Amino acid sequence: MIKHKAKKSLGQNFLRDRVILKKIADFAQIEKTDVVVEVGPGEGTLTEILLTKASKIIAIEKDENLAKKLENKFSQEIASNRLQIIVGDVLKVSKGVFEMPRSQKTPLDTYKLVGNIPYYITGTLFKKALESANPPKSITFVVQKEVAERIMARDRKTQPSHKATAGKESILSISIKAYGEPKYGGIIKAGSFFPKPKVDSAIISIRNISKDRFKITFPTTLTSKKERNEGISEKRFFEILKAGFAHKRKLLLSNLAGVSRFNLDTLRLGESFGKCGISEKARAEDLRVEDWFNLVKEILKD
Repeated sequence: MIKHKAKKSLGQNFLRDRVILKKIADFAQIEKTDVVVEVGPGEGTLTEILLTKASKIIAIEKDENLAKKLENKFSQEIASNRLQIIVGDVLKVSKGVFEMPRSQKTPLDTYKLVGNIPYYITGTLFKKALESANPPKSITFVVQKEVAERIMARDRKTQPSHKATAGKESILSISIKAYGEPKYGGIIKAGSFFPKPKVDSAIISIRNISKDRFKITFPTTLTSKKERNEGISEKRFFEILKAGFAHKRKLLLSNLAGVSRFNLDTLRLGESFGKCGISEKARAEDLRVEDWFNLVKEILKD
């Protein structure tokens, strides 16, 4: 086993318990034909298990010293092209990795994303992966427990331990549910990591990832042909979503009416809310992802 002194600056917390590592790999639902992109392979403990399940692993490691140790440990797998190690920051190399065309060396037309990732990149990495031109089939990450609970929101199988009210959505949870179905894989206690973090973690998986929900037909009066071809529906959805969550204590109606570029008055918005069965007293956190899509479609129809 590779043993490496963790670097706090890189948010490194290593998992060495094979029972937990196998649980992560099993929850990711890896099949023999899958290509897996692993973020932060670290000491290679999860990589070792993933190699028994997938056809190929592409591991992205920021720590150059660790990457060299991984190359030594998995020299045979690298030689047989079952493992590729990319040295770099996933937030900087992700566009090239996630959007590269399929090739014999890096077959990335379809892939699954897996990793025990640093807490501080969680939101940004989800965004980059889901919004990329070639999103993964699924994402399975070990994240801070509170973040996993926020993503699940209305799912009663998770018992929120933080101060957020159970059942309330957030911009993070809606942004993720717009693309796929989150599944909660259970808690990993802080003591399972080395070094021990201050909080517990949890396994979360986003399955059935797709952009099909964003196939909204826009009236020609609203956008140019060029904008429609570039996926303006996705852009408009998140513009409205962000405006809705801009002031959490305000009513959603007030938040949206207050954005001048939308050119939406309270009366028109009220009619749109009514058609979608949404109360004018609702706040952004009260709406399910289906409500958001219905509302955006209704607003953009006017």
